[in-house]
Amino acid sequence: MKIQMVDLQSQYQTLKKEIDAAISNVIETAGFINGPEVDQFAREFAAYNQAPHAVTCANGTDALQLAFMALELKPGDEVIVPSFTYVATAEAIALLGLTPVFADVDPDLFMLTAASIEKKITPKTKAIVPVHLFGQCAEMENILLLAQAHNLYVIEDTAQAVGAVYTFSDGTSKKAGTMGHIGTFSFFPSKNLGCYGDGGALLTNDTRLAERLQILANHGQRTRYYHELIGINSRLDGIQAAILRVKLPHLNSFCASRNKSASFYDAAFCNLDGICIPKRSERSSHVFHQYTLKCTGINRDNLRAHLQKKGIPTMVYYPLPIHQQKAYTHFVQDSTGYPVSEQLSSQVLSLPIHSEQTEDHLSYIASVIREYLHQEVVLV
Repeated sequence: MKIQMVDLQSQYQTLKKEIDAAISNVIETAGFINGPEVDQFAREFAAYNQAPHAVTCANGTDALQLAFMALELKPGDEVIVPSFTYVATAEAIALLGLTPVFADVDPDLFMLTAASIEKKITPKTKAIVPVHLFGQCAEMENILLLAQAHNLYVIEDTAQAVGAVYTFSDGTSKKAGTMGHIGTFSFFPSKNLGCYGDGGALLTNDTRLAERLQILANHGQRTRYYHELIGINSRLDGIQAAILRVKLPHLNSFCASRNKSASFYDAAFCNLDGICIPKRSERSSHVFHQYTLKCTGINRDNLRAHLQKKGIPTMVYYPLPIHQQKAYTHFVQDSTGYPVSEQLSSQVLSLPIHSEQTEDHLSYIASVIREYLHQEVVLV
């Protein structure tokens, strides 16, 4: 079988009977928009994450936008985000007339730290968006303490870390997306919990915020045709909700399978010169949305080209930090303040990882990389 970054077809075949029945039920009952499947998924998603409130929406970018709208941030307010992340995190901020303020990231975990955030706080700062990148949580305990000290909102971008668990120094644990004021989620098909189109959700512990989010996502109306707020149209449709309801009970096993693949890669690569395996947070579990190497002693792009020739797909997340993207350079005040993000963009390489991976595929990928690195050493 062809090696794929994410094998959605095999996962579908495993769950085919349940998924087909769920989709058929929505079609037969015509519960396409705001139907019972959507309501039930929202309740089940909240329960899975041990959060009191879940609000569904059309996609992860809308979830971010809705979070900023619900918090009543105003044009000119500053929101601190990592420069090393997907553009949607900053995009939703800029679209609302807010100001994204980019901060550098930790060189090993690739995420914001309290120290990098603190350097960027000004009197205009109103919120922080820690992105839980590649499958594990940012250092939330310190970030939350910093936010509390400066009276800042915390919006967790949890698009890549659904199911991850963060443990605080007192021993208590919380799911990713439930620690800040609002957690945002994407159900893009390739995510650990993915539907067959676009989908998103938000979690919050605050009843007032949950009500505002629900109203804002539905044209600003609580009762049809009576509009309390200026909102948007952002809905998770019934078919996608039904698919997510089938997949949610399997999420922990999906993540366990990804961890098994990650452990295989770790064992294969841990003692090789030229690459670094992903570092694990001491406080967070890892659900391995991506398995991302750092190429520290070899040319990343040459390795990638070699793997492509051998039938092994790879991805670079992300080839250009946001502070260097043309659309966002005018927000940058200090273009020299992001050495880690810039270095990571030239080093990172994500390997295939998904819940249906076979040991034969893993062995082949590992052998090709080990062979290439041996050649590199000989040539050098």
